[in-house]
This record gives sequence, C-alpha cells and structure tokens, in this order.
Amino acid sequence: MKRTILLITLMIFTTFGYQSLFAQDENRSGTIKLTFDNIDTGKLPEGWKIEATNQKGPLATWQVIEDETAPSGNKVLAMTSPNHDFGGTFNLCWTNNIDFLNGEIKVMFKANTGIEDEGGGVIWRAQDKGNYYISRYNPLENNFRIYYVKDEARKILASARVKLPAGKWYELKIIQNRNHITGYLNGEKYLEVDDNTFPESGGVGLWTKADAVTSFDNFTVEKYK
Repeated sequence: MKRTILLITLMIFTTFGYQSLFAQDENRSGTIKLTFDNIDTGKLPEGWKIEATNQKGPLATWQVIEDETAPSGNKVLAMTSPNHDFGGTFNLCWTNNIDFLNGEIKVMFKANTGIEDEGGGVIWRAQDKGNYYISRYNPLENNFRIYYVKDEARKILASARVKLPAGKWYELKIIQNRNHITGYLNGEKYLEVDDNTFPESGGVGLWTKADAVTSFDNFTVEKYK
C-alpha cells in the first residue's frame, strides 16, 4: 500500500512538479535568448515568419547561416538577400509567439552590405507587419533611431548621430517601460522618448530596410513583471 502511494506521488510530481518548477523559474527570470546555434542552416527559429512592410516584389530571404565571426557559437540569423529593389520596403523576420509588453530586447548585429541602406534592428509590440515599434542603426547614415510604424507609415520618435563602421558586431538594446522607451548601442544610452502609439503587447523580431543585408545573433528578450 505504501509503495503504491509512493509510486502515485512520484507520478504526480513527474507530471506536474517539474513543469511547475520550470514555470516558476520562467516567471522569475522572464528571459528568452536565441543564439541560433541549435537551428539547421537554411531554416528559421520555430514560430518565426518572414514578412514585409510596404512590400513591392518578392520577400527577402532570411535564414540561419554559419558565421565563424558570430559572437556566440558559429551560427547567426541573417537577411541574406533582399530579392527586390524597392527602397521603401522594410524586411521583417519576427514572431508573435513571444508576447512583449515591458522589458528589455537586445541583439548583436553586423551590417554586411547595402547600397540603398545598411544595418538593421529590432521590432517590438508588433501587432502585424504594418504596426510596430522599431529601433535600428544605419552605418550609411551614421544614425541610431527609434520609430513607430503605423498602418505601414513610419515616423521618427528619437534620433542620435552615431558613427560606427559596417562589418563589425555591435549590441543594440531597447528598454520599454509602459510608454517610456530608451535605446542603447554597445551599452551607451543615446535615445529616450515617451510614446503611446502601441500601449498593448505584441510580437518581437528583426528588421532591415531595402537592400540592407545584415546578420543577427544573441537575440534576447527579458520581460518585466
């Protein structure tokens, strides 16, 4: 009888206990990090999709590729080919499986090539492909900016003059706390703004414009309670 009770207790703990402990840890840390090293080359992270804002022509190609310069491991997620020549297209690779309201989003990025544009950044509180916040760095323009995109129209919220050469890895970080947004490059705060365009939570992801071929690594989302 005692053995039966013990076995039942172990079964209950196995079924619910580990899941409960894991869930508590997730709530405590609230951190999701993607290094892309466990994803097959040519693929995307599970639940991620390729879309575009102001799309004219084919969608850009996004895929995990090998990169020996990667900040961690040897794989990165990259926009490898624009497949179009429209300068007003915003290339997106994003997921609404990660629901983000307040917290931190950071990523390592490297601007590889681009004539119309270079560089890229992150999107958050994304409602769909035409409605989201976005922050990006552009080595061609030597500026770091925060925008919102609403109904596929982009508006600058904050801008800073920053000169960093292409072809190197940098860290971009955004902190959103209610309606307050701050933007960092390599740990230095450059941008700060209040905005109420998207007060609700939404998806997160990566962004480039036009022909900006860019690699990304260590995409990290930390949610605030």
